[in-house]
Amino acid sequence: MHAIKRTILVTGASSGIGRAIARNLLQQGHRVLGVSRDSAKFIRPMDNFTPVQLDLSRLTDIAQKIGELEQAFPEIDAVVFCAGRGQFGSIEEFSYAQIEELMTLNFTSQAFLVRALLPALKRKGHSDLIFIGSEAALKGSRKGTMYCASKFALRGFTQALREECGKSKVRVCLINPGMVKTAFFEKLSFEPGDEDSHFIEPEDVAEAVSYVLNSRAQIVLDEINLSPLNKVVKFKKS
Repeated sequence: MHAIKRTILVTGASSGIGRAIARNLLQQGHRVLGVSRDSAKFIRPMDNFTPVQLDLSRLTDIAQKIGELEQAFPEIDAVVFCAGRGQFGSIEEFSYAQIEELMTLNFTSQAFLVRALLPALKRKGHSDLIFIGSEAALKGSRKGTMYCASKFALRGFTQALREECGKSKVRVCLINPGMVKTAFFEKLSFEPGDEDSHFIEPEDVAEAVSYVLNSRAQIVLDEINLSPLNKVVKFKKS
């Protein structure tokens, strides 16, 4: 039995990129606390994995839940922020409530989590905050007003947060993937093309997270952009 390496909180751990990241970290011998809205999605118990049920759209629940987690797992020294969803359409196609919901999940909840977690992380000898952003944080696109806004907000937040943490041992990294082949696209009108070079695998993002976590503590990987070799978007027939 190897000693646990690090204790890592992963949001959005029940599917897609978050699930691939959690699996990769467990294989490396880390303890993983997997946050999801419905922890019943984790069907079988796994060594060193603890499911955490938390609905990130309920902002008022976040501080208390994180306080409880920090008491139960004071050794938390890294967080990977994967929770989020895609919603696309012109601004006029969004209701006012939908605008608020998307910004809450994709950006505001992450700021709340950082606010709750950062004081304890700053007291550690070495800690990491890794955010899964998007290529939508790099360039605005038609039908992407709100999604791009949520990802641009996250990018600005991480850049400023990196400056704020500059004198501490907290590292801040943003990973911006292009289209990743996951269930993310199930309810959308488009998806990546069919060939292997048209998309990123969730495991590719997990490898990038692993690279950041395992890098020498004295360096910071500010931002990593991952793109498929060939960008091909396929529109579904309605």
